[in-house]
Amino acid sequence: MRITTVILDSADPAKLAEFYRSALGWEPSYSDDTYVFLGTKDAARLGFQKVEGYRGPSWPEERVHAHVDFEVPDVADAVATFVSLGATKPDHQPGGDDWTVLLDPEGHPFCVMPG
Repeated sequence: MRITTVILDSADPAKLAEFYRSALGWEPSYSDDTYVFLGTKDAARLGFQKVEGYRGPSWPEERVHAHVDFEVPDVADAVATFVSLGATKPDHQPGGDDWTVLLDPEGHPFCVMPG
């Protein structure tokens, strides 16, 4: 058994997928009006699904149900790249020097850590 895809709810899956595509360099493997998938079936993919009336999570509220972690060679460089593409860095940073929490353009939290 293996995880094939992590799917994030979204108001605009194409726009959110473009944010992650630009940051990660993963190409779309499927796209329609409701879904966009990045990456290949050879590894876990990121997917984005349209949800009418979607309202993103509000960090650091408890209703965040899941998030994605990224290991990067240079955290400061990765944070700068994500922010230049539209991510925000909230004031609440519970990871200290271990990880940095960012919010994608729709408010989904994700973490960037050295790896």
